[in-house]
Amino acid sequence: MNKYIIAAAVAVAGFNSAAMAEGLTIGVSWSNFQEERWKTDEAAMKAAIEANGDTYISSDAQNSAAKQLTDVEALIAQGADALVILSVDKDAIGPAIDMASNEDIPVVGYDRLIEDERAFYLTFDNKGVGRIIAETVTAAQPDGNFAIIKGDQGDPNALFLLEGMMEVIGDDVEAGNITIVGESFTDGWKPDNAQKNMEQILTANDNNVDAVLAENDGMAGGVIAALQAQGMVIPVGGQDGDLAALNRVARGTQTVSVWKDSRALGSAAGNIAAALANGTAMADVDGAEAWSGGANGVEMTAIFLDPTPVTVDNLDVVIDAGHISKEQACEGAMDSVAACQ
Repeated sequence: MNKYIIAAAVAVAGFNSAAMAEGLTIGVSWSNFQEERWKTDEAAMKAAIEANGDTYISSDAQNSAAKQLTDVEALIAQGADALVILSVDKDAIGPAIDMASNEDIPVVGYDRLIEDERAFYLTFDNKGVGRIIAETVTAAQPDGNFAIIKGDQGDPNALFLLEGMMEVIGDDVEAGNITIVGESFTDGWKPDNAQKNMEQILTANDNNVDAVLAENDGMAGGVIAALQAQGMVIPVGGQDGDLAALNRVARGTQTVSVWKDSRALGSAAGNIAAALANGTAMADVDGAEAWSGGANGVEMTAIFLDPTPVTVDNLDVVIDAGHISKEQACEGAMDSVAACQ
């Protein structure tokens, strides 16, 4: 964990050195603020932008792909020198990239893939996140009936996470050791939709489900609500380091939350956007690599930050990092959780 924090700090320092000119306007188009973590991302991004002497402007698409296109147009009209876009829909965002390109405005595709060579891709290793969720859950439940609660079908991350999960459990599925008894996309990544999906899976299988791989913490919360209604406690994995999820880890109802330190990602986005607006080529951004792992194999420039799995065994990591207070993490915790002693 210390190695990761140091590496992130070095990377961010590198981005800062590239952003020498001040007075830029960085426009940020958010898909929505439904998920707890986007507020953390925004605070870090805004702080980095303002520390560079630049101006932060933003819009909230409210989960509407059509509104996001209008939002991007408005951000450009407000004088954005660079754009950071958390896309609602991977296919519908294309005209926004065209608008930016026509004005020579660089774009950072934030956390969700915009598969276009004109967009810099900044995210965590989402396939790696999927692997971690599956590895941790299968360590607790090596076989049996599994459910997979996937994210929104229009978000490439849902498939990256699934690919990572299947890298871990695929052979056991082929061998018959693990049976996938339910697998559902979840509109908008919404917890209530995830709860409905899980309820349907439980009903279809007479509650004969041994473990759940959920693709984020909000949906894991919906899954756990469905399980608790049936008096069930089984291994459930998620990701994002949501505060409620970390408390569920301490309580023993969620097996793992893969923490992606949004502060590092947000800071990096603000600094990369400034560097690109100042004329730095995408390939020359510190830490950038060539990548073509999207569905269409488009050659892109990307940076992938490393995630951290949080379980009862290392809950102290997020407490010590100041991501969550001990009181928040440990309310109602199991007696065996060392971080809560």
